[in-house]
Amino acid sequence: MKNKISRRNFLKLVSSTGVLGTSVLAAGCSGKPSGGTGWMPNQYEGSKNYPIKVKGRIAIDSKNPSIMRDDAKCILCGQCLEVCQNVMSVYGSYELPIKDDTPCVHCGQCTLWCPTGAITEKSNINEVVKALNDPTKFVIVQTAPATRVGLGEEFGLEAGTIVEGKQVAALKKIGFDAVVDTTYSADLTIMEEASEVVHRVLKEPNKLPQFTSCCPGWVKFCEYFGSDIMEHLSSCKSPQQMLGPLTKTYYAKHKNIHPKDIVSVSIMPCTAKKYECNRPEMNAAGIMLGDKNIRDVDYVLTTRELARLIKMNNIDLTTLEDTEYDSILGEGTGAGKIFGTTGGVMEAAVRTLYWLVTKQDPPEVLLDWQAVRGLAGVKEASANVPGVGEVKVAVCSGLKNARIIMERIRNHTAPWQFVEFMACPGGCIAGGGQPRTSLPPSDEVRTLRMQNLYKLDSKRSIKRLSHKNKEVQDLYDQFLEKPLSEKAEQLLHTHYTDRSHQLTIKK
Repeated sequence: MKNKISRRNFLKLVSSTGVLGTSVLAAGCSGKPSGGTGWMPNQYEGSKNYPIKVKGRIAIDSKNPSIMRDDAKCILCGQCLEVCQNVMSVYGSYELPIKDDTPCVHCGQCTLWCPTGAITEKSNINEVVKALNDPTKFVIVQTAPATRVGLGEEFGLEAGTIVEGKQVAALKKIGFDAVVDTTYSADLTIMEEASEVVHRVLKEPNKLPQFTSCCPGWVKFCEYFGSDIMEHLSSCKSPQQMLGPLTKTYYAKHKNIHPKDIVSVSIMPCTAKKYECNRPEMNAAGIMLGDKNIRDVDYVLTTRELARLIKMNNIDLTTLEDTEYDSILGEGTGAGKIFGTTGGVMEAAVRTLYWLVTKQDPPEVLLDWQAVRGLAGVKEASANVPGVGEVKVAVCSGLKNARIIMERIRNHTAPWQFVEFMACPGGCIAGGGQPRTSLPPSDEVRTLRMQNLYKLDSKRSIKRLSHKNKEVQDLYDQFLEKPLSEKAEQLLHTHYTDRSHQLTIKK
C-alpha cells in the first residue's frame, strides 16, 4: 500500500469493529461468503467515535512456529479475537485454564485482521539466506498455486494479477538452484487422494465421507475438536509435504545430489505450513534414507516473506521476463493450479476419480463445475460416475463452517462421500501468509485471485487433468509404481494425533 496510515487513523478504523463483527457472523452461513468484505486501501477513514474500547487479544505462545506478535504495536483492539472466535471458531471453544499448549491452528488469519501489523508470520528469511550463501548446499524451492495470484499485489499490481513466470524468474535471480511447482505435487495428491476415495467407496464405506487433508490448519483443528471423527481424514499429505520427501529421494537420485546437501524451501500462502513442515512425522525421506534428522521440507516462506526477499535483493518483479519452472518436479496441470481456491481440490479430485473408475475423461460439466465454485462457506454438489453411481460432495471453507459439516457427520445426517475442508475463508487465496491487500481480507480481493486461478485452468490450458501430468506418470513408472503402493504410503501418506486431551472442549 502506497498511502501511509497514521496511528490515530488506525485507532479510528478499528473503532467500527462492531459493524464488522456483525457482517462476519452473517457470512458464516451456508450459501453466503465465508469472510468479510474488508476495507480496501482507499477506505481507511473510520467513524469518529474515538477513542476505541479496549477488547483484548488472543494468546500467542512464544514457541508458536507460525506467528508472533510485536507488543509495541498491539493496541488491544480485539480484531484477532474477532476472527479467531467468530470466523475460525477456535478461541472460546475451550475452557480456561488450558491444560497443555495454547490452542492455535496456525491459520494466520489474525495476521490479516490485525490493523497495526502487530501479528505477523514468524520469519525464516535469515535461515533461507544462509542456505543460499552456502556453496555446499543445493537449495530447491517450490511455489504454491495461490502465490502466483497474490505476490504481484506486494509490487503495486492489481489484486489477483498472475505473476507465475515472474515469480520463477525472481527466485532464480535470488539464487535458488532449482525452482519447482507445488502444482506438480497437487496433481500427485489428487492421484493418491482420488484413489483413496475409490477404495473407501468400494471396500470401506464405513469410513465415508472422506475428508481432504491438504490444509494443515484444518487438520490440526480436527485433531483438537474432531478426534472422534478423525478416521474420516484422508491419510494423504499436503502437496507441500508430498513434494518435500521427493526432493530428497527421487529428485536427488536423478540429479546425483546427496540428500544431506539439499535444502528444501517452500513458498506458501499459508502460515500453518510453517507448523506443518515441523511436525515430527514429516521426515519420511529421512526414515527411508536411514537418517531421521533429514526433514522433508526445511523452511517455509510466506508470500509476504518472498516479497521482502525479492525487495532485499533489489529486484523489480514487474520488469522480469517470464521464466519456466525446472523439469522433473515442475510440470503442473490446471487441476493442480485450482487447489489454491475453495472448491478447487474437490473439482480436481472428482475429475480424476471419474477417470480412475471409468478410464474415460470426465464430461465437460466437471471441467467447469460451478456447483463447487465461489466463496460460499458451505457448498454441496453431486456427480454421476458410471460404475459408482452418484457421488455426493461438500465443500467448506472457514472453520466455523467446518463445525456445521462435522456435526452432520456425527449425527449421521450427511449424504456425502467426499468433503473438502479449508481453514481460511475462500481457501489458500486468502491464506494467512498472503498480502494484506485489504484489511481485513475482502471478498473483492478473494474473487479476483480466484478468477485468475480458474483462468490458468481454463480451456487455454494444455492439460486440465491431474492424471495426464507426464512428470507424475514418470514418477509412478520409475519410482512409486502405482497410487497407494507401499512406497507411496511410506513417502506420501501420514498419520494424525488426537489433541483433544490438551484442552477441555466446551459443550
